[in-house]
Amino acid sequence: MKVLPAGPRAVLVECADGDEVAAWHAELVRRRGTGELRAVELVPAARTILLDGVDDPAGLAGELARWRPATGVVAAVDAGHVTIACVYDGPDLEVVAGLWGTDVAGVVAEHTGTEFRVAFCGFSPGFGYLTGLPAERTVPRRASPRARVAAGSVGLAGEYTGVYPSASPGGWQLIGRTEVTLFDPDRDPPALLTPGTTVRFTAA
Repeated sequence: MKVLPAGPRAVLVECADGDEVAAWHAELVRRRGTGELRAVELVPAARTILLDGVDDPAGLAGELARWRPATGVVAAVDAGHVTIACVYDGPDLEVVAGLWGTDVAGVVAEHTGTEFRVAFCGFSPGFGYLTGLPAERTVPRRASPRARVAAGSVGLAGEYTGVYPSASPGGWQLIGRTEVTLFDPDRDPPALLTPGTTVRFTAA
């Protein structure tokens, strides 16, 4: 773990991998809850966590060097649970089946049988990067991204599963679609998926 300055009121924690990010994020959320950490916002990403709204970044960097996240604390960030009904008819479903060495039914069975967790959010409002599939289920992005991916499309890329909150270009392997609204500015909070949320897909 490495701590870097990120402006007058923020620090950036660099981690080795997603598991370390999850452990540190859980620890920072815990310490903020007890009052040990004063930060307005914690923003996890694939390999970093931004701590924003910090009164004394240099002092916090010293404290972070002494703190250690507990092992097995990934689930400590309790952001609730979401079930997403998915129609598995995506245009890349057979491609994914081939990459996984199974058939379409096998892809659906594994995807619906996995409990996912939102590791971080980005790309577009409401887009959560979901982890949970085993390492051998990693899939490459498409060689040629699509100019338009419909809202609600469920896709895979690298180690992640994601659902497109709105129509946009995209290069993920699309395996299905959902009618669930991922982002609604009139809802509180607007994003259905936030870091720490657990997610299950069901076949609709």
